[in-house]
Amino acid sequence: MKQKSEIRGQRSVFFLLACMSILSLSIYAQEVPTITVSKGDKINLTVSPLGGSDGAAATKTLQNDLTLSGYFILGGNASYTARGSASGGNLQGQVVDHNGGTVLSKSYSGGARENAHRFADDIVETLTGNKGFATSKIAFIATRSGKKEVYVGDYDGSNVRQLTHDGVISVHPSISPDGRRIAYTGYQSGYPDVYLIDLASGARNRIVNFPGTNSGAAFSPDGGRIALSVSKDGNPELYTISASGGGARRLSHTRGVESSPTWSPSGDEIIYSFDDGRGPQLYRISSGGGNGQPIATGHGYCTEPNWSPDGKKIAFNVRGGGGFEIAIVDLSGGGTHVVSAGENPVWGADSRHIIFSEGSDLYLLDTVTSRKNKILDGLGKITEPSWSR
Repeated sequence: MKQKSEIRGQRSVFFLLACMSILSLSIYAQEVPTITVSKGDKINLTVSPLGGSDGAAATKTLQNDLTLSGYFILGGNASYTARGSASGGNLQGQVVDHNGGTVLSKSYSGGARENAHRFADDIVETLTGNKGFATSKIAFIATRSGKKEVYVGDYDGSNVRQLTHDGVISVHPSISPDGRRIAYTGYQSGYPDVYLIDLASGARNRIVNFPGTNSGAAFSPDGGRIALSVSKDGNPELYTISASGGGARRLSHTRGVESSPTWSPSGDEIIYSFDDGRGPQLYRISSGGGNGQPIATGHGYCTEPNWSPDGKKIAFNVRGGGGFEIAIVDLSGGGTHVVSAGENPVWGADSRHIIFSEGSDLYLLDTVTSRKNKILDGLGKITEPSWSR
């Protein structure tokens, strides 16, 4: 009996110790901090110099694209390595992980810069799941010639060329989502009409010439329609037309001024600036027309809205103490915050970066890290950028 009693006592002690151990582990587990990966975390990536006759130029472009994307730290103890060769208008690119496994392998044909841009976008999408913007184009107004003319170039300020040489005022350029066409308001006829330029052929056609002002053209996400402000009815109202001209449809019916339309990613809605005499505010309306609904921004002066491709945010101008500032409003109710001095903000394809004008120059801003890079200057006063997606 004594032996059985001792055994029971030992079991009780073991049970008690086990419970204390489990409790101790539970308390310890609660004290260990949780490690989370934040949106601002970056991926370590090495870019090995690309071989071939075009390798040096392609490597430089690739490194710049990946740095400006905001997703990577180049060099160091890298998790991934980008490598390859570029020559004769071809680029063979690979990305391998630290174990030597291939995560991306692709061939590109075209110019050295274009191939590097495409490789960069594929790296961004493969490693982050986000869309890159290295292959995108920008259109803008510059006064280098003494007049406001339309220019086009790469997103990083390279390959800039003057598109119009009209010697009259050109304003409000809008580049199509695929980067192949530009709509803008020009005064060639003496009146503000909307023209469409095909960038491949150089062909230009006047597509809107209603009496009065025709301005603020903005391509729909599928490139098939254009929203704009038209004053033929007396005061400026919102209209949509076919991107080839024709099929005009009036959306708004107010006594105020509607301007600067920007489309939702689905093409179902349009946000715009509306001024009924009490200061411009942001409104949204169905792309089929109807009554505009105000958007709460917390600011009394809101112009030049631009809808992010993910549909979650609007970048726009506000009036600050020293001039215009750029604000972003979260459409899900997350509030509004000012991100920089400047004006005319436009979103990139990643819904993370914006390009805007400040002073006489263009800047690229990473809205996650607040990193700001000048991408273009020396063309007189540069304004009204538009960014393909």
